[in-house]
Amino acid sequence: MLTSDFDYSLPKELIAQEPVWPRDHSRLMILNKTSGQISHDYFFNLPLYLNPGDVLVFNDSKVIPGRLKGKKVTGGQQEILLLRPKEEKIELWPAQWLVIGSPSLKKEEIIYFDNGLEFKIQETINGQALGTFNKSGPSLKNDILKIGEMPLPPYVKHPTPRSFENYQTIYAQKDGSAAAPTAGFHFTPELIDKIKERGVDLVFVTLHIGLGTFQPVKTEKIEEHQMHKEYFELTPEVAEKLNQAKQEKRRIIAVGTTVCRLLEHCALPEQKLTPQTGWTDLFIYPGYRFKFIDALITNFHLPKSTLLMLVCAFAGKDLIFKAYQEAIKNQYRFYSFGDAMFIY
Repeated sequence: MLTSDFDYSLPKELIAQEPVWPRDHSRLMILNKTSGQISHDYFFNLPLYLNPGDVLVFNDSKVIPGRLKGKKVTGGQQEILLLRPKEEKIELWPAQWLVIGSPSLKKEEIIYFDNGLEFKIQETINGQALGTFNKSGPSLKNDILKIGEMPLPPYVKHPTPRSFENYQTIYAQKDGSAAAPTAGFHFTPELIDKIKERGVDLVFVTLHIGLGTFQPVKTEKIEEHQMHKEYFELTPEVAEKLNQAKQEKRRIIAVGTTVCRLLEHCALPEQKLTPQTGWTDLFIYPGYRFKFIDALITNFHLPKSTLLMLVCAFAGKDLIFKAYQEAIKNQYRFYSFGDAMFIY
């Protein structure tokens, strides 16, 4: 399959520049992947499409303010975006990190930030750089929380205070992502209460979003694209709960592509999850056979992106492209701060 097969034309004015407020007033496209039926609603009516016994699975990763602006020894401006620690858990806030930089970074270069924070580049690898801070642990965490900015996507050209404030889900708990799990933006405390009243179970997993999720596909053939690995956690308690629900034929609904990738990574062919903690570079594109999820809540994704390919794998490329054209015709808002679709 060619990457160009997943291209489409989107009017620029449909790229959402700030979130809808209240969060659950975004629009919601309902897509039945079996019948091909498409209908339109608002996200606050999501409970109408859920059944008692359904399980919603959320990604509780929290975006860190990992865009850091500093200076080179020459006095020139230098910006870096923290992707992830090299190997250790982010909870430890180790000194060594993988980053991307603008302008591009060079080996042995030192970047100087406020609070006496420094970052030295050790090596550069395929557009990324590996470097070491002169601090670690709580000291490093405190500095980054003080001086860092939320890493909004580059297509948000005119961010407002609300853009920065709302680039986080309301249930985010665990520091670690370089970008937000945006399908979760639409949930409010009131909506979650209504979903629980409906008899729907809520469970939480963790996948820290890095370059793997948002890096563009640059290869001509999609099969040749290599995902960067991302850290995840699926606890034994959550795996057991989900396995029981699956056995009882209750729907497993992934809130976002990151949850989908995590569950599919941990799923055995016999539709059973293995609890684990580690790294995934699972790339889902058409032809993939889904082992665990039954439905998906997701936003409208960039052309030629791995996220669009995943959604096409789940619902079929022809149906997804038909749905996207319908969304454009109906002036849906696209990308991170945009509207949502529920595919079942």
